[in-house]
This record gives sequence, structure tokens and C-alpha cells, in this order.
Amino acid sequence: TAIGYQSGTSEQYLGRALRDFARREDMVVATKFLPRTQDEIAAGVTGQQHIEQMINTSLKNLGLDYVDLYIYHMWDYETPLYHLDKANALGEREGFAKFISVQGHYNLIFREEEREMARLCAEDNIAMTPYSSLASGRLSRHPGETSRRLEEDSYAKLKYDATEEQDNVIIGRVAELADRHRVTMTEISLAWLLTKVTAPVVGATRM
Repeated sequence: TAIGYQSGTSEQYLGRALRDFARREDMVVATKFLPRTQDEIAAGVTGQQHIEQMINTSLKNLGLDYVDLYIYHMWDYETPLYHLDKANALGEREGFAKFISVQGHYNLIFREEEREMARLCAEDNIAMTPYSSLASGRLSRHPGETSRRLEEDSYAKLKYDATEEQDNVIIGRVAELADRHRVTMTEISLAWLLTKVTAPVVGATRM
């Protein structure tokens, strides 16, 4: 989850679910924090102070006293470092906590992470836990099938519509393999991704 999802209510729902349906010690809980706002920067709030405020708010939302994985949702470009390898080199030199995972955009039809990030992560033992592992549903539906999300998700359209023609070649191949092996397209897409990463992030809208 993340503090920015639905103004914090996503964390609250997860916290309730953990209390009602699970044992905390059996769960791995991850949440994300956002970079400093311009108002915080103007007020002189440091990155460290901001992160402390963010985690305290998230823990309150979740009703927990710790999380297992704390994820930086996006870079704070006002902080004088800007690449993962430089951040970890700085952390090693100064004794700071280092980044142990990265949640990039990676799936069968968006493979930009393979240019540099995947190699860096493999060399430095950084876990890849990509989001949009099914390309906002595009890798789980046969060509021509649609859904409310495919029709209405404007952010997904921004990410994928421009490359729809070439993406459909890959989507068609996924559908062909799914039919041949009598499994779902979701299973084919995730099976491929699981050979590349530590653990993909997969959202579900129904059982």
C-alpha cells in the first residue's frame, strides 16, 4: 500500500484487514512514502524529518508499530542524489540504510528496466518488485476483449495507448500460449515475470 493511495484510507483498510483476518507475524507489510512538498522545503523540513513524519502517519493509519518494507514512491529531486547506485554508494560510505528493493514499471510489454536497472539489481542483490505486472489488465485479456478499467483508466491509457499496435503482437502471443497450455493469460504473463524478478506486485479486482 502507500500513504498516497486514497489519502491514506488504503493503509487504513489494510490495517483493518490485518487485525480482522490475519496474524501480523505471518504477514509482510510494505507501504510507500512521497517526497517532500514545496511547502515543506520552503519551511526547512529536512528529508529525514519528512520521512519520520511519513512513517509515523502510515503506522497510525495501519494500526501497526512497524512495517517490513518501506518504499520511496518517487525521488525527491531537491535532495542532492539522483540515481540508485549513487544512493547506495553514499549509504555505504556514510553508514546509512541502503535501498534493498526497487518497484519499477516492468512487464512483458514494457521492458525498459532491462536496459540498466535489472543488471544493476542483479549485481548489487537488490530485489525487483515491479508494479503494473499485467500492464493494467492488458496482459490478462485476449485481443478484442475489454473491461471497465481498460475503457476508463486514463493513467493506463497514457502509459500504453501509444504503443498499442506493437503491444498487441505480444499480447496475441500470450493468448496463444495460454490457449495451448490451457491456462490463463495472467498465468503466462506472471510466469514470465517470475523468471526475471523477485516478486511482482499484482492487484486483484475480484476473486
